Amino acid sequence: MQPYFFPYLGHFALIAQAEKWVVFDLTQYTHKSWMTRNRVLHPSGGWNYIAVPLANGSTAIRIHEARVQDLAASKNSLLGKLSHYRKRAPFYRQTVALIEEGFAAANGSDSLVNLNLQTLKATCSYLGLPFHHVVASARHYPVPEDMGPGDWAPLIAEQEGATRYINPLGGRELFERAAFARRGIELKFLDFQPMRYATADLAFEPGLSVLDALMWNAPAEVLKALRENASLIDA
Repeated sequence: MQPYFFPYLGHFALIAQAEKWVVFDLTQYTHKSWMTRNRVLHPSGGWNYIAVPLANGSTAIRIHEARVQDLAASKNSLLGKLSHYRKRAPFYRQTVALIEEGFAAANGSDSLVNLNLQTLKATCSYLGLPFHHVVASARHYPVPEDMGPGDWAPLIAEQEGATRYINPLGGRELFERAAFARRGIELKFLDFQPMRYATADLAFEPGLSVLDALMWNAPAEVLKALRENASLIDA
């Protein structure tokens, strides 16, 4: 999966199903994608974007070449967007602590992939969710030049010795079962039903960043939903 910025809960439900997670950073960077932004509750209702600006946000670069403009400023902006949770959400302090942990681990590098990986690791650690990963750009896979969008997954899964590949249900159109089967790999799709929870005086908004769920719920409750709200579907 591409390295997303504090992704939604379904991303973590997929991690909960995976024995090995491939951080896919080989393809062209996509401007205004979930790699650099996500959504949290707005203090007046509805939702608000959180984002990490890039120094080189061009579609001419590969994902692993993306560079954060200012790590400290990005963290401060994020915490500012979350400050309205302070008097409302019971797990505000703990959630801010995991953000601080993730950004601290990324300090010293301006790599977007590294930032998103470190914050993902911090979130998984807080949830008690095992996370075993490899970064695609560091693996030097033998990649043909004419790769289509659905060709990467079976190739990488084979290179990693996988016997099963799991993808979010929303990407079902991309993949052909036969491309995996001829490599001896089973193809499955994850269907994740959103976790609903109380949000004090604000209206609940589905599909927000994991940070929203963590503000309102104990990590054990979130972890329970990641497992109980997910089901695997045959290709």
